[in-house]
Amino acid sequence: MANLYDYAYDLEKAIRNSEEFNGLKEAYEAVMNDEAAKKMFDDFRQTQITLQQKQMQGEEISEEEVEEARKVVELVQQHPEISKLMEEEQRLNTVINDVSKIITKPLEELYGTPEEPQQ
Repeated sequence: MANLYDYAYDLEKAIRNSEEFNGLKEAYEAVMNDEAAKKMFDDFRQTQITLQQKQMQGEEISEEEVEEARKVVELVQQHPEISKLMEEEQRLNTVINDVSKIITKPLEELYGTPEEPQQ
């Protein structure tokens, strides 16, 4: 019987060869090969990272920062190549979340679901 790490590497290989990953890779390359789209995408990613770091450090995110992030998101969603990239990323994330549920099923079955508190 193969060990769990062997199965994990097989899963990694399957993800790399999947339609979802290849669609994401193509969409990413299209954005990276378009100078305007790349700059817009890089700005979007930097905004995300900055807000996530502040959140993780327990810092307040100001209304101005929220509004600026909203504007950046709206802008990137209007760019067809970036919009396609975001759609492809969501497709792959759905697959990975589904796989994660399958992988953790033995733990869920072992521990069961917590019972609802009595009212």
